[in-house]
Amino acid sequence: MSRYILALTAAIVCSTPVLAQTQTQTQTQTQTTQHHDHSATQHAADGTKPSSAKAVPREPGQSAFAAIQEIVAILEADPETDWSRVDIEALRNHLADMDNVTLRADVKSLPVEDGYRFTVTGDGDVTNSIRRMLTAHAATMNGTHGFRYEVAEVPGGAILSVYVSKPSDLQKLSGLGFIGVMTLGAHHQEHHLALASGQSPHH
Repeated sequence: MSRYILALTAAIVCSTPVLAQTQTQTQTQTQTTQHHDHSATQHAADGTKPSSAKAVPREPGQSAFAAIQEIVAILEADPETDWSRVDIEALRNHLADMDNVTLRADVKSLPVEDGYRFTVTGDGDVTNSIRRMLTAHAATMNGTHGFRYEVAEVPGGAILSVYVSKPSDLQKLSGLGFIGVMTLGAHHQEHHLALASGQSPHH
């Protein structure tokens, strides 16, 4: 009987490391599986690809370049595009005007009866950019949404006067300010395509 007990004890003692090793391997495999599952779930949630997948850059690096790239892609996809009339350089010049007016112009706002007067000025190329942008915007948007536009050239730029038909729109006009008014109508995208296609959208 004692021999049997001793043999049984020895067998248990010998099997303990094997069991511990098996449990450790099982735990490691479970943790690894959970890690992979968590990583896959995380990538799916944030829209990223696993590190094993090859990343593909999407950003063109410059907003004006991206706008031109978008227009070129549209023109290429249209079988009716008349490439003899396409003028991408005209679009580039227009985007330069937009950049000058948005980021480099000095704006002074003055409330007037039924509206606001925006005096917009700048140095060098900014001056002509201001005049072109304000004149084109006023011609395109005059009367839209009950807003009336007037433009007058001044040294260094131009004055854009905006008048509302409803007194309740004065607060909106005040909040928009000059650059907000310039965005009204969201017509710029259509005009970019028209310019690139060789048309004159502001005339």
